[in-house]
Amino acid sequence: MTIADLTRQMDAAAAALDFETARRLRDQISLLRSGAGAGDGDTAIDPTGLTRQQPGAMGLGTSQQRMTPPDGWVKPKKPDPMTKGRKR
Repeated sequence: MTIADLTRQMDAAAAALDFETARRLRDQISLLRSGAGAGDGDTAIDPTGLTRQQPGAMGLGTSQQRMTPPDGWVKPKKPDPMTKGRKR
């Protein structure tokens, strides 16, 4: 099956209000476009193209596990709270 054939079948299923079949065909099209074959373990691939957030991620909506500073970055010296910004 080609992507064009699957697209025609998906459009026909959507026109017939068979949205479950149209969803399944849409997922097959996205798998074919991503380069996944029939025997590549398609069940492990997320057909929506979204990456699932891993436990322990920082903040909402991010999958970045830990902040990695750029090369050459040096942590700044911690200011002394007793002497900085104080007037006599």
